[in-house]
Amino acid sequence: MTIRSSFRAAVSTCALCAAGVLIVSSPVAAASGAGTDSGAGGRPDSAVPQPALLEHEGTQVRLRAGAPETPQVSALSWVVADATTGEVLAAHNAHEKLPPASTLKTLFALTVLPSFPGGVQHTVSTKDLAGIGEGSSLVGVVAGHTYRVSDLWRGVFLNSGNDAVHVLAALNGGWNQTARQMQVKARTLGALDTQVVSPDGYDADGQVSSAYDLAVFGRAGLRNPDFARYCSTASAAFPGDGGSTFQIANTNRLLTGNDGVAPYPGLIGVKNGYTSNAGNTLVAAAQRDGHTVLVTVMNPQEGDGFEVYEEARALLDWGFDATGRVDPVGSLDGLRPVAHHAQIVVPPVAAGGTGTGSRGAGGSAPDWTETGAIAGAVGLGAGAVLLGLRRRSGRPARG
Repeated sequence: MTIRSSFRAAVSTCALCAAGVLIVSSPVAAASGAGTDSGAGGRPDSAVPQPALLEHEGTQVRLRAGAPETPQVSALSWVVADATTGEVLAAHNAHEKLPPASTLKTLFALTVLPSFPGGVQHTVSTKDLAGIGEGSSLVGVVAGHTYRVSDLWRGVFLNSGNDAVHVLAALNGGWNQTARQMQVKARTLGALDTQVVSPDGYDADGQVSSAYDLAVFGRAGLRNPDFARYCSTASAAFPGDGGSTFQIANTNRLLTGNDGVAPYPGLIGVKNGYTSNAGNTLVAAAQRDGHTVLVTVMNPQEGDGFEVYEEARALLDWGFDATGRVDPVGSLDGLRPVAHHAQIVVPPVAAGGTGTGSRGAGGSAPDWTETGAIAGAVGLGAGAVLLGLRRRSGRPARG
């Protein structure tokens, strides 16, 4: 196997304002040959990072001696990653571009969530709800009713409500503007497979993402306390007529255990989806013994509509079992192949609880993350770095 490596460095001007100096230095390596590297035990002695394998088709994994084999799953594409370090432990067709369905709402939340405190109230107009796709999942938003932003976000994360997405997008400046902002956000995160057409994930010509990109979005979301709390909420009260409320339940069966799907121990979210074009998709993260494993599963080809949960379960089990026993095949840090540690937020409410949230659920205290503005500034700087980093082939290097 021939390895070609180069060194690149860039400075993000925006990040200079937020953190003094941000230097991104990344050895870029490309490899040819078989996608499965079996180690003889222990990490390589070489100081040069092993090349990422995620651009290759098929299953990619670097097993050390005694490591478990990856499970047999039918999904067209999947990724197993360490959510803290960003290391990809194994993957199958990680960059295959596929319709994402409602898992794209993770990118929607990353883009819009920092912009509005949860306590802000908004009276919904008929125009806000215009253009919702036929057959969309809905939480029950009604024109003329007033909702808090936190209510709408619970509608997005729990019921996957496209009506709630439309209202939040209207607050954000409109459907098309939100789609453009999501596209920029994806690029700043190093997610290069994603093309946004419909911010709610509804099937649209040209709208695609990948298991890799969705893992990037899920990992980034878990760093945001509001995102982490919403995506781990199993059930909540949603405003109804005349000051009444009704219960809504998370459609992520791996979290709730509904419909005969056994809940996964330690699950902390993130988001499921389904459309006739995308099939079933899922981003899921769980914690065990101080480790957080993140998986994405796109369009299983076997089983019923709940097969996506069982395949995610098998991949999560493997991820925990394989931690420390495999060498990474890439990184979710799109700007550099060397992983760095990220703070994963553990929601204070247990996954099986009512999960109405500690703020904005019954008072005026807003669901507001002060770090959102800083993160946005750094993200813009990262986007400038990413756009400037190009391989000679014309395609940016990524994990």
